[in-house]
Amino acid sequence: MLEKSLSWIRPVIKKIHAYQVADASGLIKLDAMENPYQLPDDLKVQLQVKLSEADLNRYPDPSAKSLRDKLSQVMDVPAGKSIVLGNGSDELIQMLAMAVADRDKGVCLMSFDPGFVMYKMIADFVGVEYVGVSLCEDFSLDMKKIRVAIKEYQPAIIFIAYPNNPSANCYNKNDIEEIISIASGMVVLDEAYHPFAQDSFMSRLTDFDNLLVMRTVSKMGLAGLRLGLLCGHPDIIQEIDKIRLPYNINVLTQAAAEFVLDNINVLDWQAKLIRDEREQLLISMRELQDLDVLPSQANFILFRISGRGANDVFESIKQSGVLIKNMKAEDGLLKNCLRVTVGTPSENQAFMQALESAMKS
Repeated sequence: MLEKSLSWIRPVIKKIHAYQVADASGLIKLDAMENPYQLPDDLKVQLQVKLSEADLNRYPDPSAKSLRDKLSQVMDVPAGKSIVLGNGSDELIQMLAMAVADRDKGVCLMSFDPGFVMYKMIADFVGVEYVGVSLCEDFSLDMKKIRVAIKEYQPAIIFIAYPNNPSANCYNKNDIEEIISIASGMVVLDEAYHPFAQDSFMSRLTDFDNLLVMRTVSKMGLAGLRLGLLCGHPDIIQEIDKIRLPYNINVLTQAAAEFVLDNINVLDWQAKLIRDEREQLLISMRELQDLDVLPSQANFILFRISGRGANDVFESIKQSGVLIKNMKAEDGLLKNCLRVTVGTPSENQAFMQALESAMKS
């Protein structure tokens, strides 16, 4: 019976490797682009009181209207544009993919590689083609290839991570505007790392009806809440909202997010600390030999090892008590690359000591 049951699982699903989360027990965790700072103690106490008042016996507001209004204000969503919320950005990407999935039409989703892995994974989940256009050697957009790919594949959705993950760079704005103008469908600007880039296409929603901007509160310091938002033309958002599962934003997430957004100055201050630490970390890393350290407009840094294997350097850093991300690429732009999240000053110092030791061994 087991074989019969498994025979119904689509072959493409059987080939997929589940999203892996490394065990960080006992290690300094610098692998997942998280904000290393918690809320101040006084705000924690106030938040506990707020959560204790939540009606856990009742379903949450299905549309989370109060939270959507708060996010519109904090995120400077232009007047006349709508918001739909997701259980993290991943759910929003899945909702978008499901909205356009149509095998008979030969629908495809497009993005740029190397980029955020969930774009392709979710395309596979819903059974549509994924087209990944290769980036240039410096991780910039290859507009010649992109123009050809858009004309050939006519993608229903183009996902653009801004800044990109894992390369941490923001693409040229003129290139992005051209992509939006020539796109056959929707263009989603994934601005997960907006607090660190200090740059956005949110205001451009008024210029392009096919543009959608996606944000998350995860990198702001609320990764545990799993809350993402998609902004755009009301007619498009209305269609995407039909796919949203009922009550997808639970009552505790709604209460906690609203409370923290009322104290957004704290998160803004933490983001500045991270940006400042990022610049110091970039300076320190660039002083080491055999490292190609890429520019960063996010809260993480991608760097390439030369003269030795990235796997050995990664393991040495881990043995020193620091967990970073091994890109595990045998070829392509990410070959011999590692990625580190910007942490607190003490965490960054521990990483630098581990990195220096690894590069000498």
